[in-house]
Amino acid sequence: MDENLTLIWGRCLQFMRDNLNAAEDNTDLKKLENSFDLLFDNVQPVSLVSNNLTLLVPSDFYKEYIEDNYLSLLSAALKKNIGKGVKLWYSVMENKPSGQDSPITVNQKGKSIATPKIQEALPPSMAANLINPFVVPGMQKVKIDSNLKADFSFDNYVEGESNKFASTVAKSIAKRPGATAFNPLFLYGGYGVGKTHLGHAIGLEVKNAFPDKVVLYLSSEKFIQQFVSAAKAHKQTEFANFYQMVDVLIIDDIQFLSGKKSTQDSFFHIFDYLHQNGKQIILTSDKAPVDILDIQERIVSRFKWGLSAEIKSPDFDTRRKIIVDKLSRDGIVLTEDMLDFLASEVKTNVRELIGVINSVIAYSTIYKSDLSLELLKETINKIAANQKKVINIPYIQDVVCEYFGIQREQLLSKTRKREIALPRQLAMYFAKEFTNATFTKIGEEMGGKDHSTVMYACDTIKDVSKIDKELKKYVKELTEKIKQ
Repeated sequence: MDENLTLIWGRCLQFMRDNLNAAEDNTDLKKLENSFDLLFDNVQPVSLVSNNLTLLVPSDFYKEYIEDNYLSLLSAALKKNIGKGVKLWYSVMENKPSGQDSPITVNQKGKSIATPKIQEALPPSMAANLINPFVVPGMQKVKIDSNLKADFSFDNYVEGESNKFASTVAKSIAKRPGATAFNPLFLYGGYGVGKTHLGHAIGLEVKNAFPDKVVLYLSSEKFIQQFVSAAKAHKQTEFANFYQMVDVLIIDDIQFLSGKKSTQDSFFHIFDYLHQNGKQIILTSDKAPVDILDIQERIVSRFKWGLSAEIKSPDFDTRRKIIVDKLSRDGIVLTEDMLDFLASEVKTNVRELIGVINSVIAYSTIYKSDLSLELLKETINKIAANQKKVINIPYIQDVVCEYFGIQREQLLSKTRKREIALPRQLAMYFAKEFTNATFTKIGEEMGGKDHSTVMYACDTIKDVSKIDKELKKYVKELTEKIKQ
């Protein structure tokens, strides 16, 4: 290693240590004892050529951890000790092939490198009458940042039975945005199942295939905030004109338009204009179009013009594929029984599964422990012990089902048999007691029951438990179990 580079890197590390306490991005890393030294002791500078600094890291985990938690601090250190415009590269080590003395390394760009997200400026004549909600006033040219995440590509999206249909449709749209029957594409499903990833993947693919198209991703909350600001400034028309310039519009969590009448009116006209002009619209939601409350019927009807695709929680095989895909990118290989164990541990959504995988990788990498089935169990037990149990409706359903020895499918069914109806009423009662969910929301989570059914169940359990000893016992014991 170049002696001068070693000195420069040493000064960068010292600068980062000195400013560690002031770093806003460092909250999570402080939870690990001596995390800074444990992390950067395994990072080495390889070369500094034409302001391109390459760091050697043991795996993708190190690269991601540095960029997620230390990038701003590292950038400041590089600027101070090297100068402006330093571009960061990583040389990532992979598995060492049999018979080879040293591992293979793969060079990857760092996030500090500028990416071509800024799209073409609109013509000056058009820009003069346009307000851009994404830029500060005074900018002479209207430019749109796509807001797309490079990691959320089709290449990184693991297909399975739970998402294959939605994924296939998404790829078809990316090839011909606005020219298929799938417009709008309405993706819906629970938390963390991959709806946002798929929306970004379409946008990224469109930008690669059609660089001139204007692609824009944003959350519905951002859309609402922008509309409110435009309305206060009496710029609703300019606001709508801006969105009419977009070729592919991707809005996340569209259900939050619920109850926002004025915003819905603006969205309706933007939607109609884009659709009539062959522009692609992609929307995500945690529920199907017909289940979104307090939203205009004319908007719901337009949601149905294209295709609604549900993405369900990943099944065992899909979870297993996700684990293999994630670990292979970090150069980690697990045995079959270890893969089966991990896949069986987290059943709710992809986001939680990735969190468990990252925790296992971190434990193994930082503490230099070989992965084994025992280590996996130990690590996951520690994760569970350090996490506060969130009391939500699915959790309450699980506790009630386990208590009465029934399946979730039975609890959510329409049967009125007492051995199922009573646990169902108890689950509704506890959902109202322990969560902030409305009667309508509880009914939706309990197999699509009417809000009046939930109200009746809550009143029945509350009244009858005062005089029925057996029911009183159920309420007492289940309350204790839920609180545990």
